[in-house]
Amino acid sequence: MTNIQAYTAFPNQFRSDLIAGKQLIGCWCSLASPITAEIIGLAGFDWLLLDGEHSPNDVLSFIPQLMALKDSVSAPVVRPQWNDTVEIKRLLDAGFYNFLIPFVQSAEEAQRAVAATRYPPEGVRGVSIAQRSNRYNTVKDYLKIINDNITVMVQIENRAGVEAIDSICAVPGVDGIFIGPSDLAAAYGHLGNPSHPEAQDAMQTVFDRARAQGKPVGILAPAEADARRYIEMGASFVAVGSDLGVFRSATQALRDKFV
Repeated sequence: MTNIQAYTAFPNQFRSDLIAGKQLIGCWCSLASPITAEIIGLAGFDWLLLDGEHSPNDVLSFIPQLMALKDSVSAPVVRPQWNDTVEIKRLLDAGFYNFLIPFVQSAEEAQRAVAATRYPPEGVRGVSIAQRSNRYNTVKDYLKIINDNITVMVQIENRAGVEAIDSICAVPGVDGIFIGPSDLAAAYGHLGNPSHPEAQDAMQTVFDRARAQGKPVGILAPAEADARRYIEMGASFVAVGSDLGVFRSATQALRDKFV
């Protein structure tokens, strides 16, 4: 095996571990900085979410962060701005293999997300012969193997998504379900209060229905007590904090020592 082949993400171990239901602890990255990404990559998280929905990231800022994580044990996961075929295509070509698609509320939308990540005939991904994902056309058999090495997780964030959870889970190529606690709480009329019993009941429904179909469930839970509760509820991949939150808390704690 050449060095180039050894560097690639094939087989995609994160996808295998996710589907197997292994406990995967991650961290959210929203600062759009390769330096902070590199530092967090040293911590040993199983995965790191590079956020494009609620941060100033785009393809050009994502690539330096991917470069910064080349030596990290943490699997990069990307959240696009939206379930958009063109944006997903560009992120695939940039070198992402693991996707968290926001605001999926039907089986049709889940199917569209999966199709965007697959070359024909399984999907609609546009073909570029030389791009960063295939190491600029140096990865042997890339076009044959890549469809089986892309992770697609879909985010449930409203009532429609909860109500359609069975059909969403049944979509081939959906590897995991992710709960957006803040948006889900807002959708049930409890903006800013994901701990409200009605929001928690909706989350439990997602956990129960997804697990009944053998789909792993994840969630973002920056508070330790919440993270441990969600793990008990059945979450197998959990983001337990964010670069922004850690930086904000640490700098405030440092200042407070001298007040």
